Amino acid sequence: MKQVNLKVNGIPVTVDAGTRILDAARKVGVNIPTLCYLKDVTNEGSCRMCVVEVVGAKNLVTSCFATVREGMEVITNSPKVLASRKTTLELILSNHDQKCLSCVRSTNCELQKLALEYGCDSYRFEGVKNHYPLDDSNPYLIRDNNKCILCRRCVAVCNKVQSVSAIGANNRGFKTEIGSVFGHKLDETGCVACGQCIKACPVGALYEKDDTDKVMKAILDPDKYVIVGTAPAVRVGIGEEFGYPIGTDVEGKMVTALRRLGFDKVFDVNMTADLTIMEEGNELIERLNDKNAKLPMITSCSPGWINFIETFYPELIDHLSSCKSPQQMFGAVMKTYYAEKFGIDPAKIVVVTIMPCTAKKTEVIRDHQSASGYPDVDITITTREFARLLKRQSIDLTNLENSEFDDPIGKGSSAGYLFGATGGVMEAALRTVASTINGKNLEKLDFKKVRGLDGIKEASVKLDNGLTVRVAVAHSLSNARKLMEQIKTGSCKYHFIEIMACPGGCVNGGGQPIVPSSILNSDVDVRALRANAIYNKDKKSEIRFCHENPVIKTLYNEYFGKPGSHKAHEILHTSYKPQHKL
Repeated sequence: MKQVNLKVNGIPVTVDAGTRILDAARKVGVNIPTLCYLKDVTNEGSCRMCVVEVVGAKNLVTSCFATVREGMEVITNSPKVLASRKTTLELILSNHDQKCLSCVRSTNCELQKLALEYGCDSYRFEGVKNHYPLDDSNPYLIRDNNKCILCRRCVAVCNKVQSVSAIGANNRGFKTEIGSVFGHKLDETGCVACGQCIKACPVGALYEKDDTDKVMKAILDPDKYVIVGTAPAVRVGIGEEFGYPIGTDVEGKMVTALRRLGFDKVFDVNMTADLTIMEEGNELIERLNDKNAKLPMITSCSPGWINFIETFYPELIDHLSSCKSPQQMFGAVMKTYYAEKFGIDPAKIVVVTIMPCTAKKTEVIRDHQSASGYPDVDITITTREFARLLKRQSIDLTNLENSEFDDPIGKGSSAGYLFGATGGVMEAALRTVASTINGKNLEKLDFKKVRGLDGIKEASVKLDNGLTVRVAVAHSLSNARKLMEQIKTGSCKYHFIEIMACPGGCVNGGGQPIVPSSILNSDVDVRALRANAIYNKDKKSEIRFCHENPVIKTLYNEYFGKPGSHKAHEILHTSYKPQHKL
């Protein structure tokens, strides 16, 4: 590719032709502020924070949109540039609800940070303000347009990355607001609850509904037996909320923190990830052996994905595995097997889960999620809510010792741990399915073709019975849509498909710690760092097959009998139905 030479603040730099000025500046360590720009998602130039001077140009230019040219001289910090950015910030603040002390994004707000850096007068432009009612119509998030800065990052993620298009810009001029078609509430739209809009938002205009008070109320109730289970991705994310580098595995400290909160038992949802593979793997084998079965079979672990297929492709629901997600299996096992084994009334058990996901808040209230006659899971909170709860209770993760999950059913295999990364469910399933059909454990366990961050990955596995199983993995719903269209047209060649709603899988779930755009727009890949922590742990594990987890063996020997049994179907499986929304 042709190279272009230019100067940024007098520093020579050579980049590919077509490179944005913003990216060229970062090559030489010059960080230009942005509010609307997200790498690979949007560069509309609407916020005007990234303006720079180009020698010879009449007006300031937006560096997130303008590209370099040979001999260009760029100045990013001239008095004219700094004055323009400060004025832009003060104009934004003039129509912004400045309740910063009580805002969920305080100290992690990009607007707050820039306003401080540029020495803004937040009341310089006083006048009429727009006032909007909160949209809290759904069980998973709140939209507060009084804090919206119209950066449109949420819109871009919803449209481009997730292909859901539940939100957009309504009205014009000063009355412009982000909302849904015809002013409908979010719960009336095709929103799938993935929460990626929350992570894209630079301010506090979008945030998950906080259920931490419900958790503490249950813990403090002497008549309740409160069990907590944590998802694989939480332990490689929660540390970031306490200053650890991105992708640090703090499992041991996390377990100690949960005990300090007062939970009666601290378990690992990896265990029911293993259970999911046992049931899902058995279901796949049955479908492979049935000429009339619906293929490809598609995973059912991601509730955002389930909401998506029920809303946009209801005619393909029969392709879904009937297995509940690991979260729901966890709650079901706690209130059936565990309750019976230890003589605890399931009415008194409160199951709390900590998930990297906002869509889990919709999953706990779905139909057919109450195997014991009571809800499988009572309360689910995100990784971010978990961090807020710890801080509120004065529990500092950095000062805690390591401890382990509780016995007797608190532990899972590292195959279940893989669920946290895109391709992980597929890899765990292939390990067990191939070993079951071959009659012996595989020697080569790492299915690297289903790892990584390509939007759609595919692989094939030749089994000892002569069958070659073709599989595909997709993450983000725009990629899921591509595979669904293949199934609709009859051109799909796969037997088994894994789909995760969130880009990168659960490690980048809508409930994970919010990473500033300054990092997201750099060369740091947050998804890869968190996923690598998962793969490194798997590599060192003694138990790398779901079917070799002693807890799983005990569950089938003592309770379920075998995968796919009548009892297993009653407790561990579910059904789906179309969602009729706008």
